[in-house]
Amino acid sequence: MSVLEPGKSVIVIGGGVIGVSTAVHLARGGAEVTLVTESELASGASGRSLSWLNSAGERSAAYHALRMSGIDRYRTLFAKDPQRDWLCFDGGLYWSAEEPQAVLARHAHERSHGYDSHLVDASNLVTTTPGVDPQAIGTPSIFNPGEGWVSLPELIEYLSEEFRCLGGRLVEHAGWASVLIGQDQRVRGVATSKAGEFTAGAVLVACGPQTAKVIEPLGVTIPDASPLSMLVLTEPMPMAPKAVLNTPRVAMRPCPGSRLALDHDWYEALIEEGEDGECRIDRSVVEQLVDEASSVLDGGERLAPASWKLGRKPIPGDGEPVFGELAEVPGCFVAFTHSGATLALIAGELLAGEILTGERHPMLGSFRPERFTRPG
Repeated sequence: MSVLEPGKSVIVIGGGVIGVSTAVHLARGGAEVTLVTESELASGASGRSLSWLNSAGERSAAYHALRMSGIDRYRTLFAKDPQRDWLCFDGGLYWSAEEPQAVLARHAHERSHGYDSHLVDASNLVTTTPGVDPQAIGTPSIFNPGEGWVSLPELIEYLSEEFRCLGGRLVEHAGWASVLIGQDQRVRGVATSKAGEFTAGAVLVACGPQTAKVIEPLGVTIPDASPLSMLVLTEPMPMAPKAVLNTPRVAMRPCPGSRLALDHDWYEALIEEGEDGECRIDRSVVEQLVDEASSVLDGGERLAPASWKLGRKPIPGDGEPVFGELAEVPGCFVAFTHSGATLALIAGELLAGEILTGERHPMLGSFRPERFTRPG
């Protein structure tokens, strides 16, 4: 891996939470950083993320460890100001349409590696997640008290303010960005369709579901399984539940302003993507998702949709994160992951460390891009 030479600059492509987080960590380390984004900050996947902070269910040991470190960084941030309304740790409640045995197996797996996991039912629900209808939950359900949520637009605003204070340069509305390489195949900068060219000693491509397309001209292929998705924000409600809820037909979390953020995957095939890249969905589907949320809340209040956003949800082809330098293009790094919210702070920290020092961090060892080109 290459070491960033003193005085060299770094360009970060992507105004989502991982791009902004990495840019801040680079600036803290003394680099000259330019953050380039196609539109404005948080205009892509970060602006429509449920952003549930968790490591629930089953995944590889390396992925679980990285996610737990990500949650740890959020807890440090939370401890600095527990009164922030965009970062909370009030737990998560999960139930499934599967047979009870499947839920029990999930609970046993979580307990096997020390994840805080508790079985709940209608009789003790009020002590864990008030605001949920006891008759709506599955039997059994799982409550994970260590989980939380973050509203990424507010986190991005918080981080970008520090970025500017550290001397970072933000270029919004730059249009499509392409990585430039020299005759030695090493990265030399970035060209944008609206803001011109920028030179740099290192480049990070962290533009969510567009990441694979940006690096494809470099001769590097990363499988992309990013599906169409939607996030709905409700009108304010007086008694919103505090925990994140994951149910068979709707996932929801609180949102600043006494609102709820809603998503799921059952309607993915009902989202239409035009040739212009714009996505559309019938309002009746939005209303149906809101009805699903209303049905699990205690009190019988009917929620109302305030707004919704559509687009691609970034997911690499094998479901695992992709972090690190491209072996084919020294100085060009990538960050492409489904769990952008949970991993944002830790990924930014570790990627910035690799860019600045040239030392590969062992926690990213399982997630290198060369796994897709490595023989066998």
